[in-house]
Amino acid sequence: ASLCYKSINTMDSMVGYKNDRYRYFGWAAAKLDDIVNFIPSRIAGLLITAAAFICQRTETAGRRAAADEKKEAVISSERAFKIWKRDRLNHLSPNSAQTEAAMAGALGVRLGGGAEYFGKFVEKPFIGDALREVEREDILRANRIYLTASVLGTALGSLIRIAICLLFLNGIEGMAGYFS
Repeated sequence: ASLCYKSINTMDSMVGYKNDRYRYFGWAAAKLDDIVNFIPSRIAGLLITAAAFICQRTETAGRRAAADEKKEAVISSERAFKIWKRDRLNHLSPNSAQTEAAMAGALGVRLGGGAEYFGKFVEKPFIGDALREVEREDILRANRIYLTASVLGTALGSLIRIAICLLFLNGIEGMAGYFS
């Protein structure tokens, strides 16, 4: 399954462009990638929002310990969720802006915008609000949020896997004993 997924993802990266050379094959690769990433991209956006909640709390606790309570928290889970809901579809691909919107909201920055492809500038919408200038520390903040989201995703996946295993080993009636 993972080899199949990686093949689809690689095809989209290599030929999923809207130009004459890849019009039909590239279109199919891009649509297949959109389908297989539809649910995972949305879960990832929500995991980034949950991770922002955890990182926001640790950032606040760190400021209190450093007696720097006047400085406002940079990371915000509420803003992450708000921007995710608002901007998650601000991209040609139905999945691309899911995580980008959540991270932009979490950090309070604006991401995206136009980019150059094959020598031509392509206008794209911005994602998030420019509440402040992007700074070097945002890389560390984004990495902390990403790592926390990865741990949460791994934990969630493990719990789902355990529940499925228990279900198949004991049946639904047998599972009731684990939760009583």
